[in-house]
Amino acid sequence: MANPLERETVKEDTSGSEAMAELKGMLKSAHELSEKIVDNLERVIRGKRNVLELLVSALFAGGHVLIDDVPGLGKTTLAKSIANLIAANRRGKPVTFKRIQFTPDLLPYDITGVDIFDPENRKFTFSPGPVFANILLADEINRTTPKVQSALLEVMAENQVTVGNRTYKLDPLFFVIATENPVEMEGTYPLPLAQLDRFLIRMEIGYPDFKTEIEIINDDPSRKVLPVLKPVCLKEEILRAQSAMEEVHCDPRLIEAAVSISASTRKHRAVELGVSPRGSLMLVRLAKAYALVSGRNYVIDQDILDLAPLCLAHRLKMKDIKVNPLKIIREIAISEISKIKY
Repeated sequence: MANPLERETVKEDTSGSEAMAELKGMLKSAHELSEKIVDNLERVIRGKRNVLELLVSALFAGGHVLIDDVPGLGKTTLAKSIANLIAANRRGKPVTFKRIQFTPDLLPYDITGVDIFDPENRKFTFSPGPVFANILLADEINRTTPKVQSALLEVMAENQVTVGNRTYKLDPLFFVIATENPVEMEGTYPLPLAQLDRFLIRMEIGYPDFKTEIEIINDDPSRKVLPVLKPVCLKEEILRAQSAMEEVHCDPRLIEAAVSISASTRKHRAVELGVSPRGSLMLVRLAKAYALVSGRNYVIDQDILDLAPLCLAHRLKMKDIKVNPLKIIREIAISEISKIKY
């Protein structure tokens, strides 16, 4: 006769195996989803796979992206493309995409929404603003006043809008792609550090190479491919991928390295205000998402090294504006990663 305790142990082991298999399947599905999205984005945005993988990593990490680059490189097209690839339901309708062109005369309620008086019912009803979307393009965000920028702060931080004495929740899938033009500074309002801190990454797209640019001119993907781009996944699949990201393993030593990078910025002689704990948290989340997109269920030290400048540099306030924060973060990251003993 078998020992009852032995049977129970076997049952627990079987349960553990099933949970492990389910986790592996979830991570594999998330990676396959990322490849599907990136492959289709490449049909429109040519020669920039590394940029597209970073964008999808930010989406899976539940963060927002600030693209700091010159006009004409496909920033708007990129935002529209990713919205076209995600279906809101099984009927294939794309998720809601909204674009806000930021200008100096914009008011906070122009983006969040406003209470409008209904004379028939003699009461105020809320008219939602463009932030009530799944994919939001905040175009030239530095061209509007700090008051409007701060209105976007609550939306990005809390996924909600407060108008009057009522708070309205946004959809669980809310992804902001904001753009800045770094060349024309006249008539702009630099983003405050609190606003910059809400962006998971700040990156550039960069010019295409010679061969790719000829391909773009011949194919004109923004006019010929983008309009016929169909959804390749459901909104629920993106939300599941965000949950899968949480299960990616990050070695405690790499977490310590991420924290050490942030801590080192706080005492660096060239830095006036260093990275907050939010920055450390966001770096680890981004590294997990990037590992997932790269087909791994674990973070490697190269992930931290490559992603730290993109995730942390914009969170620094430098004593001298001529000092490049990207270079500072890169140097600190190399130093801290080299200290890890395996």
